[in-house]
Parts: sequence; C-alpha cells; structure tokens
Amino acid sequence: MTHLHLSVLFYPEGVYMSEFAGTSDKITQNMSNLIAEIARSLVDIPDQVQVEAIPDGDATLLRLKVAPSDVGKVIGKQGRTARSLRTILSAAAMKTRSRFTLDIYEEDRGARN
Repeated sequence: MTHLHLSVLFYPEGVYMSEFAGTSDKITQNMSNLIAEIARSLVDIPDQVQVEAIPDGDATLLRLKVAPSDVGKVIGKQGRTARSLRTILSAAAMKTRSRFTLDIYEEDRGARN
C-alpha cells in the first residue's frame, strides 16, 4: 500500500488538490467535500473553510480548519455539532468500507479531538 499525503484546499472557485489519483483518493475527495460543504453552511466565513486529508495507518484523518471566530460554530455546545459531523462522516464512510477520523483544528491549540 502506498501512502500518499493528500492536501485538499477548498476555495469559492473550486477544489484544489495535490497528488490526486485512484479510487481511494476519489473516496477521500468525496468525504472531504462532504465535510467542507457542511462546515461552510455552519460558519460565517465560508471562504476560510479548509479540509486536509492525511493518511493515518488504515484510516484517513480529515483536518478541518475554519476561521478562528468560527471554531465554536463547528464544535457546537458541548461538542454536539462536532460529534454530529463525525457521525455523518462515519455513516458515509461505512458505505465505502473506509475509515475516516475528523479533527477540528484550532489555531492556538492545534487539532481538537
């Protein structure tokens, strides 16, 4: 199995990816798109939503980055929104028999679990 660091950056004009090829990468792109679209609908500054896909053993880590003022919106009260995002990601990944994890990146603290 070849490990590939796949960076997916989302901008209003479209999706820009580095190193994209193959079926598993298409699944990763679809999952990244799913999380990005949901996040964009939750935040005040949708242009700053970024999702980075990082291979992590037999799973893929999706790191969600939003504007510092929007972090609370994607985490939600007592982490309910973040938990819901992870549930949706998990349900979608089951269909493809893939494993994904989601981290919400906070600029001052790094990844939040």
